[in-house]
Amino acid sequence: MTRLRLGVAALTASAMLGGIAYVTGAGADERSISGVVVRTGSGVPADAGLNRTLQELEKSYDGRIGAMGIDLGTGRKVGYRAGERFPFNSMFKVFACAAVLGKARTHEPGLMDKVLRWKPADMAGLTENSPETTEYTDTGMTPAQLCRAGITKSDGFAGNTLLKQIGGPRGLTEFFRATGDRTSRLDRPEPWLTEWEPGEVRDTTTPAAAARTFTELTTGETLHHRDRTRLVGWLKASLTGATRIRAGLPKDWTVGDKTGTGGAGNHGTANDVAIVWVPGSKAPMILSVFTNRNADDTAHDDKVIASTATALAKALGRW
Repeated sequence: MTRLRLGVAALTASAMLGGIAYVTGAGADERSISGVVVRTGSGVPADAGLNRTLQELEKSYDGRIGAMGIDLGTGRKVGYRAGERFPFNSMFKVFACAAVLGKARTHEPGLMDKVLRWKPADMAGLTENSPETTEYTDTGMTPAQLCRAGITKSDGFAGNTLLKQIGGPRGLTEFFRATGDRTSRLDRPEPWLTEWEPGEVRDTTTPAAAARTFTELTTGETLHHRDRTRLVGWLKASLTGATRIRAGLPKDWTVGDKTGTGGAGNHGTANDVAIVWVPGSKAPMILSVFTNRNADDTAHDDKVIASTATALAKALGRW
């Protein structure tokens, strides 16, 4: 059986997902990704300047910010509330897509081009946030098309349909564990996974865990290089993050990202995770930003995410 190599020195365990063996390794608190050790359980080194900036931003925003930045060129990493839990919201779709790509490559050849069909009734409660799948109800879509819709347009029904290919939310959690991520978890599909209250553990991750796993999937060896390139291509084509991490960085930087939004009824939760290439740099940065309001029924603020991205880039010495 083909194994997805994770690029770590010690291979200590394997987990099964849809018949695929994903090789895992490293300790409970850390993983080495492209030479960068990210401590997901114990936090990351504090940066005084970043802390001051984000503490002031939290006060003006009246909310909580979680952030993680990794410079894969220098090995520098910075974080703020990097070990605290925040809801995934629609960010889960990029990870679900990666899991489906892995299954297609190692266990079910042809899966990405297999037409999946559904009935209008299957989309109950998801039509408002499923702009592309609603147009293909009569014809169906392939997992490749669903990945594109889920990542570039954050199509909700696309995300749920991808989850079904890997055993549902539990299957995605198993995929996280197989890549060495012992923190991230998914418990419910759309639209229920956006129902979040402070202290909720279901359907959450941390800025550090999300950044670590995203780094592995976009630059590591978990996915075949062709699948990795395909995934990054969809991230670069994302249409939902223009006012988030992208807005906080210079226009000549190349960004691929996936957003998530819980809405005002869920403490204004909003997030974004991105891979960023700076002109002239040999390696990209990974930035993850999560936010929520202290008061419920309060809208999220994309400017806070953009400002946090700016602060992370400066703390990493890229600006």
